[in-house]
Amino acid sequence: MSRTVFRALTGAFALVAATALIPLGSSAQAAEGGIVIGGQPAHVKDSPWVVALSSRDRFGEARAGQFCGGVVVAPKKVLTAAHCLSREALGVDVGSVRDLRVITGRDALLGTGGQEIPVSETWTNPGFNPATNAGDLAVLTLADALPAKNAIPMAETGDAAYAPGTEAVVYGWGDTTGNSDYASSLRSAKVSVLSDTACAQAYPGGRNGMYDASTMLCAGELLGGYDACQGDSGGPLVARGRLIGLVSWGNGCARAGSPGVYTRVSAAIGWMPKTG
Repeated sequence: MSRTVFRALTGAFALVAATALIPLGSSAQAAEGGIVIGGQPAHVKDSPWVVALSSRDRFGEARAGQFCGGVVVAPKKVLTAAHCLSREALGVDVGSVRDLRVITGRDALLGTGGQEIPVSETWTNPGFNPATNAGDLAVLTLADALPAKNAIPMAETGDAAYAPGTEAVVYGWGDTTGNSDYASSLRSAKVSVLSDTACAQAYPGGRNGMYDASTMLCAGELLGGYDACQGDSGGPLVARGRLIGLVSWGNGCARAGSPGVYTRVSAAIGWMPKTG
């Protein structure tokens, strides 16, 4: 049976052994965990704006507590998906997570180097609707500033990066096969930005979800094979050197006719507080 799922690991993983991160079945609005499918190794030195969200208290030590992705848009601001900070994903209210951090400057989650920076403040889009997946955006404020060069510019409305057929790249530490094969190092996959018509045809409503062009865009390949997956939620979709989307949801991973759906960054610019 097909399922429309968010692409975050869930707080339920905090209850299993750190060496046994096995996704749990979920309803249409539940979050799950996974890695970029059809991709290749990537390096943070080439994409310093890609970060991992971590809580060892909630998700254990096996993958340094990684449960979602994020993207640096200003020295102390990181964008991610709203559902990553939900009670369904974390198992508790986000304010009760004692060790919420951003891992930056590190390809391998358990590698050396880089930084693990505490999150000092969180903001979740008040317009986020978990029933429809619309408005899936949150902003993290870091306790310590990153270099300005680590931030990626956001593509505004009308930017050519949103044009159908544009080549884009999605990044993450999620499920690489759709079968709970979790990566420990950063990966990326090339996908194509799809037209709103194609996205609406893929997600017309019902159990597979509904595409809303005002808050979402989708990308992938109509024949499948390349996609974000569980564990990649909140990570960046980048085209022409600019951020255009955040991994949000989809019907399975890399399935033909079921492209990945992303929070549309041009819309998110208008929702979020100032990121300077």
